[in-house]
Amino acid sequence: MGEMKMQEISLPALFEQSRKIHSIASESTVDQDIVKKGCELLRQCEEMVTKLGLFSLNETKDDISTANLKYILVPYYLAELTEKIAEDNRIKVLKVSQAKLKEFISFCETMELVPEEEIETSTQGGANSFADRRAKKIARFKRQRAAESKLLELKERKERRGRSTKAAALSTPVETGEDDVSDDDGEEEREAWLTTISLALSKAFDLLEMLNKEEEMLSAINERQLQDGENEFSQIVLDERTKKAETWHRDAAARAHYTKPAAPITCATFAQDVIEGRATVSQAHEHKHQPLIFGPASLVGRNPTTEREKIAAQVFQPHYRLPTMSIEEAGLTEMNMMNEWQERNMKLMEEANSSWYKDGPKLRPGEDDEEDDDAAQDKARAWDDWKDDNPRGAGNKKLTPCG
Repeated sequence: MGEMKMQEISLPALFEQSRKIHSIASESTVDQDIVKKGCELLRQCEEMVTKLGLFSLNETKDDISTANLKYILVPYYLAELTEKIAEDNRIKVLKVSQAKLKEFISFCETMELVPEEEIETSTQGGANSFADRRAKKIARFKRQRAAESKLLELKERKERRGRSTKAAALSTPVETGEDDVSDDDGEEEREAWLTTISLALSKAFDLLEMLNKEEEMLSAINERQLQDGENEFSQIVLDERTKKAETWHRDAAARAHYTKPAAPITCATFAQDVIEGRATVSQAHEHKHQPLIFGPASLVGRNPTTEREKIAAQVFQPHYRLPTMSIEEAGLTEMNMMNEWQERNMKLMEEANSSWYKDGPKLRPGEDDEEDDDAAQDKARAWDDWKDDNPRGAGNKKLTPCG
């Protein structure tokens, strides 16, 4: 009964039902039964479009009638609804959705609806550099925003025309034979469907890239699971690793109270050996590197006596000076210099914080405290006598107004 009822529905009504389900599914999360029902309706639309032969590969967008333009969106709606189906085999769902998106884009390219920028990118094999991908996404986003604003403008214009027509019909009676529908409605409807297709193309390119990345990620996970010999990542293994790590940290914290920390490893090669298990920290090591030897090994390293030996020792010698120490040795030297600098600063701080300012002035050899005290008293008395004879401002009377 359900199949008979679905076959009895006309193509425009079938398309409107599936379009409503698509709009509901795109705005919010809906039940899986509704999504599957929408997919079934869109497949029925696709079969009816194929049987009726509404489109031909020899046509372009100008040859398609306005009433049939909307059926170009059927594969796109079907791809979006198929992507929302929840199944265990996610890769299968992705492949079906990708096939419908590619079918939609290919048909739009045949109808000359795809922008030239997207065609150039597809012919070149996609944008390779990050800057190219970013520029492509920005251009696609701008086209999407322009299409959305244009659709909103057409909708508002249609609503205003409807209100004005309704008001005119109420005020003026319509005579027999007068046309109620203006010619602008057909042009606006065609423009609206072309803009909707352009918006769907921008979203289809983005959705196709997202599905390709998701398929690559799922394929990599499946390959990893096949290599490990497991169907899924075992939670038991993760719990064992966590338990082992916690035990190791707890034992290390317990041993830290009784063990003396080892000296820091300053040799990079020895540290790598310790990390990879070829050596232990307690082993003695010397972080000294032999300099590179250029020229005949029999002459390098000893003092040449003849001019021939001097010239032979200089064969293949570098044009720059070789390092006299390794990086580790330079680090140790710098660390020793810093330790000495810190010790010297500590001594200076101790001397600065001492009570040297509380002690009296040091006497020179041959001087006496009493002589210094008498001289200071004589100087102070002479200064007091001078201040009595010369009061403050005595020499500036001519500068005062009443002087």
